Amino acid sequence: MTAELEQVKTDLEKKGYLDLDIDPTLDLFEEIEKLKKEKNAIILAHYYQEPDIQDIADYIGDSLGLSQEAAKTEADIIVFAGVHFMAETAKMLSPQKKVLLPDLKAGCSLADACPAPVFRKFKEKYPDHIVVSYVNTTAEMKTLTDICCTSTNAVQIIESIPKDQPIIFAPDINLGRYLVKKTGRDMVLWNGACMVHEIFSAEKITKLRLRHPDALLIAHPECEAHILDSADFIGSTTGLLNFTKRSEAKTFIVATEAGILHQMEKASPHKTFIPAPPNNTCACNECPHMKRNTLEKLYICMKYEMPEIFLPESVIREGVKSIDRMLEISAKAGL
Repeated sequence: MTAELEQVKTDLEKKGYLDLDIDPTLDLFEEIEKLKKEKNAIILAHYYQEPDIQDIADYIGDSLGLSQEAAKTEADIIVFAGVHFMAETAKMLSPQKKVLLPDLKAGCSLADACPAPVFRKFKEKYPDHIVVSYVNTTAEMKTLTDICCTSTNAVQIIESIPKDQPIIFAPDINLGRYLVKKTGRDMVLWNGACMVHEIFSAEKITKLRLRHPDALLIAHPECEAHILDSADFIGSTTGLLNFTKRSEAKTFIVATEAGILHQMEKASPHKTFIPAPPNNTCACNECPHMKRNTLEKLYICMKYEMPEIFLPESVIREGVKSIDRMLEISAKAGL
């Protein structure tokens, strides 16, 4: 390794991402396209990434779509513009490939809410229960999981399990409560939540709906029950996007991370999309972890092929079983 890359590695270990100056005259879109071709790399981006990253990505999607793409790609390098657990999932599905994450500090409040060692002890209290975990968990947590799910396929996953089989659902309690109501299953729920989806203000949304009486409120199932109860439509990120495409409504109040509005506006430029207001003084709701990734970090990440995601072989071997099971059930359900 050259002295330059040694220094890059040192910076990476100290800061969790590369903090290097970039020539301001560079056309980053052009440079990233060059790097993709040179390195046979693919950029996978979540809907919650900043618009520039979404526009340069080869594939944009929610957790299910990203997992499916990571499993089938023939690229040598997967650059994951998302958060840490997503890049880990890609590595588990394609262990022979190099998986990069522009900023290692791009974490997830929901994944952090369910530490694997603590969950292991919790699980021991229910030895006869099967564990279904939302994909928003660490790789280690997936080794304790029987079947993963996303908000797109969660109902189908729960309904695929025999009715006499008790279930632990982790880590999102709001999604868990929604699934209990939707499927009628009595599940043991872990008490975790997403910091973004718990911040919406019912009072402010009510005032907003009074100002926009024709607007539809659409919400992600990670939102709290009082938000979901008043929603006109509940769905995964992709589900929300598809609903806005086919709906005859012209105005939507969107209760999920505001990054999805970029794709909604591109798909339906004649419609109006309003981010659901939070219970704080911010203008909109954005995931601070998702927004750690920038176009500049993406460029540096691809140039130096760092930061790279590494996982123990045992974690990959045991954890990927829950993801494979999810993908198998999703395929049967036509998702």
